[in-house]
Amino acid sequence: MPSLSVNIDHVATVRQARMTNEPDPVWAATLAELGGAEGITLHLREDRRHVQERDLHLLGQTAAVRLNLELACSDDVLKIACQTRPFQATLVPERREEVTTEGGLDVAGNPAHVADAVKRLQDAGIVVSLFIDPDRAQIDAAVASGANAVELHTGAYAHAAAEFSAADQLQVLHDAAAQVVSAGLTLHAGHGLTYRNVRPVAKIPQMCELNIGHSIISRAIMVGLEQAVRDMSRLVSS
Repeated sequence: MPSLSVNIDHVATVRQARMTNEPDPVWAATLAELGGAEGITLHLREDRRHVQERDLHLLGQTAAVRLNLELACSDDVLKIACQTRPFQATLVPERREEVTTEGGLDVAGNPAHVADAVKRLQDAGIVVSLFIDPDRAQIDAAVASGANAVELHTGAYAHAAAEFSAADQLQVLHDAAAQVVSAGLTLHAGHGLTYRNVRPVAKIPQMCELNIGHSIISRAIMVGLEQAVRDMSRLVSS
């Protein structure tokens, strides 16, 4: 049964829309914990469009569950991660023009750069995960990088237009998951997962962690954050 790590970036996005102090993603993290979240995920982007360094520092002091920091392989944010030392760092691709992270990190195309980032983080005592597409070459490169875990990008499955294509993409995830586990890495998954599509991914053998944000925060607008997390936690564990 995988654990649920709740991404609070979208709470920070609403705050930054007015450049004020609410809603506070640190408060949101507390409510997520009360709802059953076993981890809190946040992405400190280079352009600081939503999460700020203040959020990371406060969550490092207050979060009672595992803190997972998403970041690019750039010196600025790597230095901050090594100073704040979250439980886990997930290396992701980052482009200024994207609305949210699209596609996995190209580990195979930048093996030395990624391996250097992995080593810097691990030397600071941080568990390292790589957010990658469910592609055999990328998984092989992730293994070679020395990372502790792989987070499979579930976007193709989540956005499949038809039931048969979703089934095909789910099989791709199963095959990739088996490769990750056989290589001895911890298995995570995330991106585009919702209350409607999460169960088949949660049931992939040896799935350890699911990272979900947008769907939970969207539901929270209607029912409240604590209840939204409880609803997702129930689906992940059933």
